[in-house]
Amino acid sequence: MKSMLGVCLGLTAAAAITATLWWGAPVAFAQQEEERPLFRVKVDMVVLTFTVTDSKGRYQTGLKPKDFRILEDGIVQKMNTFGEGNKPPVQVLEDGSTRPILAGGGTEAPPTPSGVDPRTDAFVGTNVFVLFDTSNYMYRGFVYASDAIADFIRGLDRADSVAVYTFSRNLSRAADLTRDRNEAIVGLRRAVAGDDAALYNCLLLALRDAAKVPGRKVIIVFSNGPDNASMVAPDDVRTVAEDEGIPIYVISTSDVNKDPISTNVFRRISTRTGGQVYFAKTWQRQVEAFESIRESLGNSYTVTYYPQPNPNEGFRKIDVQLVSDPGKKFRVRARPGYRPGREFE
Repeated sequence: MKSMLGVCLGLTAAAAITATLWWGAPVAFAQQEEERPLFRVKVDMVVLTFTVTDSKGRYQTGLKPKDFRILEDGIVQKMNTFGEGNKPPVQVLEDGSTRPILAGGGTEAPPTPSGVDPRTDAFVGTNVFVLFDTSNYMYRGFVYASDAIADFIRGLDRADSVAVYTFSRNLSRAADLTRDRNEAIVGLRRAVAGDDAALYNCLLLALRDAAKVPGRKVIIVFSNGPDNASMVAPDDVRTVAEDEGIPIYVISTSDVNKDPISTNVFRRISTRTGGQVYFAKTWQRQVEAFESIRESLGNSYTVTYYPQPNPNEGFRKIDVQLVSDPGKKFRVRARPGYRPGREFE
């Protein structure tokens, strides 16, 4: 089932960004600052992942499609599918009732628009992309960081798939998207620290890969913070993630007060995509951050819908309302919106 079609990274002739897109191959960026890449994003079906918590931060589970109302620029949207945690999603019918989606599709499954894959397995589990900073900023505590990531991978739900990417100036796809935890950890253990950090360049490429995968996906960035080698602006990367519907979780090992630029960027990227940011200098804090992310993934809701006619070609605001909570005791965390069909130069 395709959530949003393509993030196409077009390159101007003078940009001179070279990208090797085979799995496991490094991706090199030429150091040119005057030219910037061109982004194109096309939206066909919106995938919206969100969580519901009470005033004490406890997750509220067991809610049904009828408990929610999704609005886009104030226009009520009709849900197409609804899922909770790693349970198989259900089709939401016209009357608000639900029906299981047959694995592999089938004649008993309700009709879906042409070209949409109705398989239930496309949305079972989460596709987790871990982006591990291996730049020279990470020399201190590198082994402990690797251990924290390995523990996180081992603890993922059986239905989840995980890919491990490492980066300094270049991006390396250390482990392909897989449900084999050992394979992912072997790729992680091959990481070697060194060189400058091109976080936003590499995050953009990770987003490009994630956008090609059907179903739910998240990106987890584990970084020390400073970026001294990227050509891509962080807000451009955030916009692509926002429009693609891919939550970004950031675990930063830097002091929250010593690098205000990276701190503000991380907060903005995570908030605008429906993710979260954690500042974790110690190994114990890093383990706790990963545990929090794992808990969030297991207690999230995922809704898909085809946008109703809307003349707005700019930013479309998404509002998730909990109709079964008239007293507004619960908090919904979701991305605030997206832009359909927008280009960046």
